[in-house]
Amino acid sequence: MKTIIAEKPSVAREIAGLVGASDKKDGYLTGNGYFVTWAFGHLIGLGMPEDYGISGFDKASLPILPNPFLLTVRKVKKDKGYTADIGALKQLKVIEQLFKQSNSIIVATDAGREGELIFRYIYEYLKCNKPFERLWISSLTEKAIKQGFDNLKDGKEFDGLYQAAQGRSRADWLVGINATQALSIAAGNGIYSLGRVQTPTLALICKRYLDNKDFTVKKYWQIQLTHHKAQVDFKSISATKWDEKQLADDTLKAIQRGATATVTSAETKSVTEQPPLLFDLTGLQKEANKRLKLSAEATLNIAQSLYEKKFITYPRTGSKYIPEDMWAEIPNLVRALQNREDCKQALTKIKWGRFNKRIVNDLRVTDHHGLLITDKVPSVLNADENKIYNMIALRLLEAISQACVKEITDVSLQVLHYDFTAKGCKIQEAGWRSIKGSFTDDGEEPVQELPELHKGDELAIKEAAVLEKQTKPPVLYTEAGLLSAMETAGKDIENEEERKALKNIGIGTPATRAAIIETLFTRNYIQRDKRALIPTEKGLQVYGLVKERKIADVAMTAEWELALHKIENNEADAGMFQKEMENYAKSITDELLQTSIGSTNQPKLTCPKCKNQQLIIRDKIVKCPDEACNWVQFRTVCGVQISIENVTSLVNKGKTSLIKGMTSKAGKKFDAYILLKENAESSFEFEKNKSRKRNGK
Repeated sequence: MKTIIAEKPSVAREIAGLVGASDKKDGYLTGNGYFVTWAFGHLIGLGMPEDYGISGFDKASLPILPNPFLLTVRKVKKDKGYTADIGALKQLKVIEQLFKQSNSIIVATDAGREGELIFRYIYEYLKCNKPFERLWISSLTEKAIKQGFDNLKDGKEFDGLYQAAQGRSRADWLVGINATQALSIAAGNGIYSLGRVQTPTLALICKRYLDNKDFTVKKYWQIQLTHHKAQVDFKSISATKWDEKQLADDTLKAIQRGATATVTSAETKSVTEQPPLLFDLTGLQKEANKRLKLSAEATLNIAQSLYEKKFITYPRTGSKYIPEDMWAEIPNLVRALQNREDCKQALTKIKWGRFNKRIVNDLRVTDHHGLLITDKVPSVLNADENKIYNMIALRLLEAISQACVKEITDVSLQVLHYDFTAKGCKIQEAGWRSIKGSFTDDGEEPVQELPELHKGDELAIKEAAVLEKQTKPPVLYTEAGLLSAMETAGKDIENEEERKALKNIGIGTPATRAAIIETLFTRNYIQRDKRALIPTEKGLQVYGLVKERKIADVAMTAEWELALHKIENNEADAGMFQKEMENYAKSITDELLQTSIGSTNQPKLTCPKCKNQQLIIRDKIVKCPDEACNWVQFRTVCGVQISIENVTSLVNKGKTSLIKGMTSKAGKKFDAYILLKENAESSFEFEKNKSRKRNGK
C-alpha cells in the first residue's frame, strides 16, 4: 500500500478520485492500493517556551535557544492557556496508522516551502522512516495531476526546500519569542510583539506615516494656456512655478495684453511599451487592492478557492514567467476563454499566429510558473471570484499581445520671456493596451493629441489662467503600495554593494506577505483609514523603540531572505544560518532588555467608578485593577481606536471629543461623542439632530 498525503481534504478528494481510492473512511479514503489522507494545514509546529519548562515572561530565562527544537501538535487557546487541538490529534493518529501500514508515501501537500514544511514536520514528529516521493504540480486539473503522478520525484530532491522552510520557521521563533519577551519585560505594561518580518514591515508603515505627517505643504502657482491650430485645441503649462500668487497674476495680465506663443522646439519620438508579464501572487494582490479595494489576505483566499476549483494554477507563486515546454498550451487556454462572456470583447483584439513569447523564460521560473487560467473555464462564480478570475484571464491576453507603440511629442514654447511646455501622445499601434482599452497607467493624466508643430510657429492664445497647486507629501501606504515596498525592499538600501546583492530580494515571500500585514492588524499596530494603512499609538510607540535597531532594518531582513533562498538551492548551509540567528537573538535580547519604555508618558487616571484605584491603560482596554470594581472601557469602539487624549477626557471630564468614522452593526458610518453616565457606564451622545444613545462598551 502507498499513502498519499495532501494538505487539505478537498485536494485529497480530487487525487483519490483519480487514483481509484473511492472507499471513504474516517480521515482518509482507500482503494486500488492507496490510502489518501490529509493534514489540516500545519498540524505540527515548533513548541512554545512552556514546552521547554519556561512559563511566563522571565528575564532570567532569556534568550531562549532551544537545542534541540521540539515539535508539538497544533494548539488552540483555552481559557488562559493553550491545549492540543483535538481535531489535529485525531487526524494525526489516522496519518500515523496509515504510514505504518504503507510501504511508501507520496507527498501531495502544496508544492512550495510551506507545503514541504507541513509534511516534513508530520514525518519527523511521527519518527517515520518510510521512503517518500513528491507530487510536484502547479494546477489541480486532472491532466496536471496525472502528469504529476507520471513524473513523481524522489523526496530527497526537496531537502534544500525543507531546510529553507525549517530555517525560516526556527528563525521566526528565535527572533519573535526572544524579542517579544525582552521588550515586554522592559515595558512592564502589556505585550509588545516583535518579529523577523513584521517589525521591518511596521517600520515601513510608521516611517511613511511620519514623513507624511511632518511634511509641510507649500502652495505654488502656474499659468496654463489654451491654443488652437488645425482644428485642434491643446494646452501648455508654464515652466515657472511662482511662490506668490500676485507674481503669477501680474504675469497673466501681461500675457492677456495680446502676447503670442512661439514654438522654440518640437521633438517627436516613438516609444514602445512592452506588455506586462503574468501575475505572480504579489502582483495580483497589488492589482486587486488598487482596482477592487480587496486586502492582500482576501485576494489570496479568493485565488486559493479558484485554484481548488481547478480554474487557475497554483496561486502562491513568485514568478511571472512560464517554462518553454508550457508555451504550446497557451493557445488552448486562450481558446477556452471564447465561451466566457467577460472575455469575448478582449479576444477580438488578439492576433492569432503573432503571440508574444516574452513570458517564456526557463531561468526565471521558480517553484511555480506565473499565474494562469486552466482549460476548465468557470460558468458560475461569486462576484469577487469572478473579478479575480477576469484579472488573471485578461492579464494572460495582455501578456501575449504585441507591444503598444506611441508617438510622444514634447514641445517648448516661449511667451514674452517665459517658457511653457506641452506634451502630446498619439497611439500608432494599440497592441496589448487594446485588451482593456486603457492607454495610460493609473495616476497618469491622459496625454492630449497635438497638431503638427514646428520650431518658429506662432500660436495665438485662446485662454490663459492661473492654476493654484501645492506640493504633495509622501503618499500613505495602501496595501498595494506596502506590498510593492515589501517586494522591492532592497532597492532603497544606501550601501551600493548591499543594494546590488539584494536588488530583487524583498522581505517576506509572496506566500507570506498577506499574513504579515494581517498580523500587524491583529497586534493592534496598524489600522485602516479608508484605503490607507496608518500606525496606531502602540505601533508608533514600538517603532520609536526599535527604529534604530537591527530588528527594524529592512536590509537585514532582506539578507535573511537571500540566505534562505540560497539554502533552498543548496548553495548555503542551514546550520550556519541557524547559528547566525541564535547569535542575533542573543544580541537583540540584550539590546531590548536595556530599553527604557516611556510608560511615564501614560496619564495617571483615577477610576471613575470606585474613585480609589489608578487605571491600567493598555492598547486594547482601560481597566480598574480592583476586581470588585471591575470598571473597563474598550479602546476600540465601533471600529475606531480611542486615543489616549480621549480616554483622559472621558475619565476626567466625562466626555470625549467628537469621534468620527465609527461603523454601526448595520455597516453605516456615524460620528458621536462617548460619555460616562452617573454609574460610570459609557454611552454615545450624537450631535443635536441625532440624539440616539447606545451603550459604548
